[in-house]
Amino acid sequence: MKKGLKLLSIMVLVLFITTGCSLEESETNSKLNKNIKNSTSASSNIIEHQPAPTDLDYSLERYNLIKRAYWVNGMRDKARTLPSPIADMPLGYIVLMSDSGAIVGKFVVDGKVSSLGSYLFPSYIDQDSDGDTPGSGAGYSSGVYSVEIPGIDGAYGSNVEGIFFFTTDGKYIEWTGDYLYSDIPFEVNNPIVKIGE
Repeated sequence: MKKGLKLLSIMVLVLFITTGCSLEESETNSKLNKNIKNSTSASSNIIEHQPAPTDLDYSLERYNLIKRAYWVNGMRDKARTLPSPIADMPLGYIVLMSDSGAIVGKFVVDGKVSSLGSYLFPSYIDQDSDGDTPGSGAGYSSGVYSVEIPGIDGAYGSNVEGIFFFTTDGKYIEWTGDYLYSDIPFEVNNPIVKIGE
């Protein structure tokens, strides 16, 4: 009888401990879910009051990507004469630095600095086993997978992390290191930054 009571006591204790853990876990999950809902609601509220602009009718990023596509594929004349509806292209000032902080180059940027990781269209699309894009109207199975699509130059893969830009004198520059960029002219002297007009 005493053995039975001891065994029953141990079982009740284990049940109590595991139930307590489950309750604590449930409480933690409930708090986490509440925080997620609050965060989502706050984000929706901010987006509603500060929506993304819908009146942009021209993208300097896309302009740079198109110009770069011509440039790196040997069509430099076409890149140089690529029209832009922006009459006064903004100017920027950039200093390229080595890992040790040494100045590698200084340039005046025509337009903007762009990321080598920017593309004109996605590099992957989702397809089902029949080759259809989900949501395209065709029925598809649950076997959806990502397919890499080639870039505009017919090549696959991704670029290195870095930036590219065009200078006011028509040069193309790619850079994978540290840099300082501003739309205000500045000088970097040993490496002290002086901002001026």
